[in-house]
Amino acid sequence: MAVRAKDARRVRTRGRRTAGAVLGALLLAPACSAPENTATGVTAQEVGATLDRRAAAVLRHDTDAYLDVLDPRAASFRAAQRTELHNLADVPLESWTYRVKGVSGGGADRVTAEVELRYRIKGYDEAPVSSSRTVELVRRGGDRTWYVAADRAADGTPAQLWQQGDVEVVRGTRSLVLGVGRRTAELRRIAATADRAVPAVTGSWPEPWAERVVVLVPASVDDMAGLLDSPAASYRGIAAVTTGEVGGSGRRPADRVIVNPQAYGMLGDFGQRVVLTHETTHVATRAHTSAATPVWLSEGFADRAAYRRESRTATEIAPELTAAVRRGDLPARLPADEDFGFGLDAAGLSQAYEGGWLACELIARDWGEEGLIAFYKAVGSRSERDGAVEQAMHTVLGTTPQDFTARWREYLRERLG
Repeated sequence: MAVRAKDARRVRTRGRRTAGAVLGALLLAPACSAPENTATGVTAQEVGATLDRRAAAVLRHDTDAYLDVLDPRAASFRAAQRTELHNLADVPLESWTYRVKGVSGGGADRVTAEVELRYRIKGYDEAPVSSSRTVELVRRGGDRTWYVAADRAADGTPAQLWQQGDVEVVRGTRSLVLGVGRRTAELRRIAATADRAVPAVTGSWPEPWAERVVVLVPASVDDMAGLLDSPAASYRGIAAVTTGEVGGSGRRPADRVIVNPQAYGMLGDFGQRVVLTHETTHVATRAHTSAATPVWLSEGFADRAAYRRESRTATEIAPELTAAVRRGDLPARLPADEDFGFGLDAAGLSQAYEGGWLACELIARDWGEEGLIAFYKAVGSRSERDGAVEQAMHTVLGTTPQDFTARWREYLRERLG
């Protein structure tokens, strides 16, 4: 499924870009229900039976059974797959399934299947993460058994953490940290910070949510980019991002907070707390965030949750906007989505985040915490942007965008002038 918005935070300034992530459904169910490949006569049920055996072996961590499904003539592929299964050994999987979406191929004994891998982490994922795969299968032997000969990410699909190395698992009280190539002590500190973030977010977002978070810590920014299927240059100044599906359906899909260890490590305790609380807020609010939600609202709310327990003043939290207000350069409008894009100048990007934060602060001041929550939910309940904010301002806040913008501009003068 297409997803909107991996929410990213810079060490000094933050950005956001649209990208794909993924989400799906159930426990070990049949991996079939795609049409027959008329060119070869091979059905998805045949392919699915092989993949079901593979899935069962993954859940049992049964190396022999896992290798039995692989092409016996593909030595290098078998070696790489053995390594991947070993890398997964400590990850507490609850489910691992394959769904065959289509079968094509060049003959009766070799086919290519487009497959959706779905998996859940036990105790953390209320819905599965999914990954689109392209799987090649061959038929060998007297019994004409199908074997997996190749398995690669489909075009535009991110890598998985276990494909980057042996995954170390650190359990917090409210977090699960999965790391590759990082020191255990570092992962434990991240888990402790994430554990603090969860109750801070619950204090800002009273709606039910899982109240736990999964954090991925790859070895480098290049590996982080691989997990996001984006150029590494886009993330060098980003301390963490959150991936997940928005929709406003009330469903709570599996989100992942992905940490850039280099940028995150440059932050002090305050910055690290803010980053993980901000990203965890996106996890909590995801089910009530949709394509209708403007970035100033989702990012502003996340910043408000991150800063509300901190002792910093408004001018300390919003230095760029403070400078603009004091030199008489008051913004004429609320930040637009494009103001949060990567590649913009640092000052302008900071002003966008700061403006969104202060817009949420204003709503909480004049309409109360309940009004802010109700407004967020009302906007996110719509599937499209057109009219969503205007309608929510009318029904929840009893105001108009023009009036709200005027109030917000005056509020900037009061707090920052």
